[in-house]
Amino acid sequence: MNIYKGLKQRRSYYQLNKELPVSTDEIHALIDEVTELVPDAFNMKSARVVVALGEKQDELWDGIYDVFGGKVAREKIDGFKAAAGTILYFYDEEVVRGLQEKFAAYAENFPVWANQANGMLQINIWSALRELGVGANIQHYNPVIDDFVREKFGLPESWKLVAQMPFGGIVMEPAPKDKEDISERVKFYE
Repeated sequence: MNIYKGLKQRRSYYQLNKELPVSTDEIHALIDEVTELVPDAFNMKSARVVVALGEKQDELWDGIYDVFGGKVAREKIDGFKAAAGTILYFYDEEVVRGLQEKFAAYAENFPVWANQANGMLQINIWSALRELGVGANIQHYNPVIDDFVREKFGLPESWKLVAQMPFGGIVMEPAPKDKEDISERVKFYE
């Protein structure tokens, strides 16, 4: 099992390029498989994924810059645009509403559980990409870009954008992380 290795190697890579060490078919297969394997509460399968590559990748980030009307640094946006692609993560509010109606006693929890499942999907895809030698980072330009993204890709109104993950060839390794005192965040009692 390589999940621990992938998670350990996973980092936020901000210097990316369009030169992937694997084919886009391999990345497509990875995203399909991980999306199918990641669990969620009540097996709701609310997660939705859109992958922008090539011209769509460039148009996505140019559009994000335009939506912000120059209020974000062009250099920062161009850094994300320089990546080979971007994975857009959503959850389908229609699926969530359906389960809220079906299981009313848990209604308020379904949006929370959909977000939890989406987070699991993100970290698993991120770690699996790293195992393939692909770098990535996670961005949160939503909700400002929600309408633009929905229109750009012809997506249903019920798809709620959660995060954006530019990915690509690794230009440079990030600086090593400082080792934290994990006992401040993890407690064991016997």
